[in-house]
Amino acid sequence: MAPAGDRAGPRGALYVGMVAPPWYDVPPRTYGGIEAVVAGLVRGLRDRGHRVTVIGAGRRVDLRTYDEPPSARIGEPYPEVVHAAEAARLLRGLDVDVVHDHSLAGPLTAAGRLVPTVVTCHNDVSGELGDYYRGLGSDVSLVAVSSAQRAHAPDLHWVGRVHNAVDVAAWPFRERKDDWVLWLGRLSPDKGAHLAIEAARAAGRRLLLVGRQAGQAERAYFRERVEPLLGPDVEYLGEAEGPLKSELFSRARCLVLPLLWDEPFGMVMIEAMACGTPVVALRRGAVPEIVVDGATGYVRDTPAELPAAIEAVPALDPKAVRARVVRHFDVPVMAEGYERVYRDVTATATAAAPSGPRRPLPLGR
Repeated sequence: MAPAGDRAGPRGALYVGMVAPPWYDVPPRTYGGIEAVVAGLVRGLRDRGHRVTVIGAGRRVDLRTYDEPPSARIGEPYPEVVHAAEAARLLRGLDVDVVHDHSLAGPLTAAGRLVPTVVTCHNDVSGELGDYYRGLGSDVSLVAVSSAQRAHAPDLHWVGRVHNAVDVAAWPFRERKDDWVLWLGRLSPDKGAHLAIEAARAAGRRLLLVGRQAGQAERAYFRERVEPLLGPDVEYLGEAEGPLKSELFSRARCLVLPLLWDEPFGMVMIEAMACGTPVVALRRGAVPEIVVDGATGYVRDTPAELPAAIEAVPALDPKAVRARVVRHFDVPVMAEGYERVYRDVTATATAAAPSGPRRPLPLGR
């Protein structure tokens, strides 16, 4: 069996073992941000002629670690480590050129693997997660989802930066917008829903608030900081997915996102812009990479500046907003970016490997 680089050729098709997190279906039936990104990437890679085997939970993947995703157990350690161990066993039966792991515990199994392991860092790497990746060293090749994320831990074993993406064609474009503004996300204090309410109210605009209350801390935040601010001009709709989410994004005057932390990416921004809807946000994390100030939205430094930005939104062209997403955040762009990463790491692995055939690891636990 020839090394991966020889078998695939410099521009030949690659065989990718794609490991998803265990918590939701791929593609997700409702909620599932990372799972949606993985599903889009798989489709994009296959469209480019590559072979991809998806390992995950549920009945929508190629190889299953769980028959049904253990969604109700998010935060427990055992589903994560069982998933990692079973994924590693399944990978030993595949003659892949590269493993691409999106799970948390899965990268622990990369040591000793005869093909490179690429890991997308979907979360904040400035704390313990950064320490975890730091401990893995060169056993994994890390990909950042934004330059802002990478800057928080520049010493990690980064091999590239690839922005997340959406299937732009799947999001409805609407040029004429309604007068109300939208906040959509997880109801965590660092997402700034209370600031969005204050900004919309100061601008004299009705706000629709859409979000999940996934845990005790989020329910407490909603009860103590958000619910007291509700009124005739601020309506809480609960969680929205599927057609309702698309309709809200396409009709809103703008998406207001007063982030209070350095979010590594922020899928809601590109989802809104795919619908031609501008984003008004605070300058935190990846926001300046995603939103072009004065073209696809407004990026401001303080909450006090948000009301004026909301009022200035009609000056922006919805067609230009969507066009920006097509150029930079559509699925084919993401797939091309990861293909470059795969080719770089497989070429490096082939050059560093001792001569002789590559042998897959034996099956078994």
